[in-house]
Amino acid sequence: MSIVMVTGGARSGKSTYAEEICVESRRNVTYIACAKITDEDMAKRVELHRLQRPREWPTIEKYKQFGDITSGESATDFYLLDCVTTMITNIMFDEEFDCETCSTGEITKVEEKVKCEIDALLKEFADSDKTLVMVTNEVGQGIVPAYRLGSIFRDIAGRMNQHIASKADEVICMISGLPLKLK
Repeated sequence: MSIVMVTGGARSGKSTYAEEICVESRRNVTYIACAKITDEDMAKRVELHRLQRPREWPTIEKYKQFGDITSGESATDFYLLDCVTTMITNIMFDEEFDCETCSTGEITKVEEKVKCEIDALLKEFADSDKTLVMVTNEVGQGIVPAYRLGSIFRDIAGRMNQHIASKADEVICMISGLPLKLK
């Protein structure tokens, strides 16, 4: 089992670098796409990602319920999940809580659901000889969000990134297209 986390800011080269790791492995790769197309801008982003990755990679479109992801017709030895922060956003919106009036307890429940999904994914790979490359946004170096939903998201994503990094075998931070090995 090998977990590789690739993090960095917006447009830092995270996805490109993660894809290079997969290509250089010379193994069969399954791409796990976490995005939900919600508007025209997201549709364009998804299409751009589709065009830049190798066509022979099977794609699984999901952001939760990863319990059997390493078996079935898309099973390979190497997986690329892009991206954790999109996964978190989708799970948060599934909960349909009012971020302006919700209690700390409600936020904690949402974060626990996110952590359960991440732990299920990590467990799926811990029990196998497969590799998982996870792309995630570094959210702690930007500006403090001006609205509560942004703060809730930043806090959950930051804690999940720490959790994943603690479990990962390798952690790479991308800065201006350059990889910085953290672990």
